[in-house]
Amino acid sequence: MDISHASSLSKADALALRYGESAIPAAGPWNDAIALLASHRSIRGYRSDALPDGTLETMIAAAQSAATSSNLQTWSVVAVTDPAKKAAIAKIASNQKHIEQCPLFLAWVADVSRNQRLGAEEGVELETMPYLETFLVAAIDAALAAQNAVVAAESLGLSTVYIGAMRNNVQEIGKILGLPPGAMGVFGLCVGYAAPGVANEVKPRLPQDAILYRNTYGNPEEPKLRAAYDAQMAAFSARNDMTQDTWTKRVIGRMGKIAALSGRHTLTDALRAMGIPLK
Repeated sequence: MDISHASSLSKADALALRYGESAIPAAGPWNDAIALLASHRSIRGYRSDALPDGTLETMIAAAQSAATSSNLQTWSVVAVTDPAKKAAIAKIASNQKHIEQCPLFLAWVADVSRNQRLGAEEGVELETMPYLETFLVAAIDAALAAQNAVVAAESLGLSTVYIGAMRNNVQEIGKILGLPPGAMGVFGLCVGYAAPGVANEVKPRLPQDAILYRNTYGNPEEPKLRAAYDAQMAAFSARNDMTQDTWTKRVIGRMGKIAALSGRHTLTDALRAMGIPLK
């Protein structure tokens, strides 16, 4: 959905799509940018049409305008257009065909290698490098940058979907992308024009009362709120031919068994082998 379409929705209509009629948040400020954000949906089918010249660079300018901790800028991105590389990434990512379909695939990288090189060139040991905090900052920076890029893409009428399954085999992804030690592909992003007939609904989210707490964590109404959301998601799943019909079933299916991690349970060992010790 481009920004002109998103902005044509009233605030009430946009929030009803996101939360359902029974859980629309209280009235507040509104503008076209918020309407665009509220209209987001993931698209898993793409035309092969090339993007306009300069689109990638515009998205990266938006990405680099995101906050970055202490201006360390510990992220990178690899723009993948080579069909063979996209096919190899798709194979690792559970054979998600939209990775091959999209004209642009962005691999977002938590990257401390650049600053490692800086330290080596300056003859300074960067003592914080091996610690979890340093990697966490890099992963957060990459996510902040990527979300800015997504908003930019959607404002231009493009569609996107994140690919977390790139973490199924981070070492192989590293080889495909030529990543140096200290760099890890944390997730991917398909970018392109939605294929004909691919028009997902805006997926409902938990009501704000289930995730927004004031001054102290928690809401005693959580079980009731979850039950109402389960009913909402069951209806959404039925309309969209999805097999896991409630949010509760989705969470249990995704987090109940180690097998659901698709190999990501070995991620710590893989990161250490890639030069990210995580002390």
